[in-house]
Amino acid sequence: MITNQMALIRRELWEHRSIYVAPAAIAVIMSLVSLAGMVTASAFDNEIRMAILGASNIVGDAERQAAMTVFFLGTSWIFLFTLAILTVFYSLDSLYAERKDKSILFWRSLPVTDAETVISKLLTAVVVLPLVAVAAIIATHLINLVVTSIWISMKGGDAGHLIWGSVALLDNWMAALIVTFASAAWMSPFIGWFLFVSAFTKRMPLLMAFMPLILVPLIELIILRSSYFAEAVFGRGGMMPLFRGMDMHDFFDEDNMAVKEELIRLLAHLDIVQFLASPSLWAGIIVCGLLTTAAIYVRRYRDES
Repeated sequence: MITNQMALIRRELWEHRSIYVAPAAIAVIMSLVSLAGMVTASAFDNEIRMAILGASNIVGDAERQAAMTVFFLGTSWIFLFTLAILTVFYSLDSLYAERKDKSILFWRSLPVTDAETVISKLLTAVVVLPLVAVAAIIATHLINLVVTSIWISMKGGDAGHLIWGSVALLDNWMAALIVTFASAAWMSPFIGWFLFVSAFTKRMPLLMAFMPLILVPLIELIILRSSYFAEAVFGRGGMMPLFRGMDMHDFFDEDNMAVKEELIRLLAHLDIVQFLASPSLWAGIIVCGLLTTAAIYVRRYRDES
């Protein structure tokens, strides 16, 4: 079973190169944008040197760490947005493409069950894609840190103190890993739905997937005068119980004009226990399982000859 799954996942990586090409492209673009920003800033050489001097002697460690964390957060969210789009298109194409090009007839001749095939595609969507995204985030952070360190050193600054001494790598990367996998688990009902649509639709999987998600809330609103389905579908992303509440007034200490060091850590704002104890999480996983089972049933009994 495990051997078959590993082989099937390698097949997904082989057939769907966008799984790693898209994150790699975003990583290159982000690195080039950072490099272009440094080249542009180099035109203001005197101002840059004064800023580096001020950051070294005036700005505290907490403030520098907060600035680096904000920079890392911006980079990470771009990858998470890309991951969401990539997951939608991969899930909708994974079972549809093999029927469209008739390659399903070849794969069915192999000693692999329909359940193993569909589960491998589910695992690719909820495990492999997030892993690739996190790897791309880490690679981008490291590249940007190295480039920035070289640039700071060329301007006369101490890169070891200003850059590497001001960034909590493990905190940022662990937070990115947790948020990425938590988001995949939380949104798993949609992944199951996309796989089911990919298994049964004959054409236009994107339209067939999103049309019911739009029409059903409209019908519910017009006939029942309610919006429960719309809130469950479109509001689910904002209901993820992973993040602790934080008052932005507590982030900055107005009396001492400084950032509160205990609030800089990203992991301090994540509540994993609350997330795992959420009934909505497990209800979503059950819905994903039911829809995945339906996709297996459709693939097994559909005649593609």
